[in-house]
Amino acid sequence: MITELTQRSAGKCELCEAENATVMHIVSPKTGSSADECVLLCHTCDSGIQNTDSVDVNHWRCLAGSMWSEVPAVKVLTKRLLQSIKTDWAEELLSSMWMEDELEEWAALSGGTAAQHKDSNGNILNEGDSVVLIKDLDVKGGGFTAKRGTAVRNIRLVPDNAGQIEGRVEGQQIVILTQYVKKQ
Repeated sequence: MITELTQRSAGKCELCEAENATVMHIVSPKTGSSADECVLLCHTCDSGIQNTDSVDVNHWRCLAGSMWSEVPAVKVLTKRLLQSIKTDWAEELLSSMWMEDELEEWAALSGGTAAQHKDSNGNILNEGDSVVLIKDLDVKGGGFTAKRGTAVRNIRLVPDNAGQIEGRVEGQQIVILTQYVKKQ
C-alpha cells in the first residue's frame, strides 16, 4: 500500500508537499483497505496530527492547497484539521471548502484528527461509554461531592475539549475532567 501512496503523491506529503513523505496514515474510522482511505505524510504533519501542540499552527496553512485534493482521505483529513485549528484563516478556509455528502459524513465521524478523549489510563473514550470516578470531585454549583468509585453511564464527549466529558451524577448533568475517570 505504501508503494501505491508514494506513486500517487510522487513521494511528497499529501498535506504540505514536503519531500520524502514516508508515513502512511489511515483516516479513521476506515480500515486502510484501499489507498483512498489513507494519506501519505511527512513526519512533521504526522506528529502534528498525533499531538496538535507539537507543530506550529502556521505549518497548517498548507491545508489551503490540500483542501482541493481529489483524494477522498486527503480531503477528509484536511477538513478535520481545519476544524481543530481555532484561527480566523482556518475558519475562512473551512467556509470555502466543499465536499460530497459521503465525505462530509466521513469527516464528521468520531476518531478524527482532533485530540481524542482519553481516560486517566490512556484508554480512548467514546460517546455513550461508562466511566468510574477515580477521585472525589467537588461539583461547583451543584453543592455536593461526586465520590470516588461513582459510575457515570452514557457519557457525552465535549467536542471542543478532549480533556472534558459530560455525564449525570446524582441526577445532575456535570462536566468532568477525563484525567479523573477510568473507562469501565
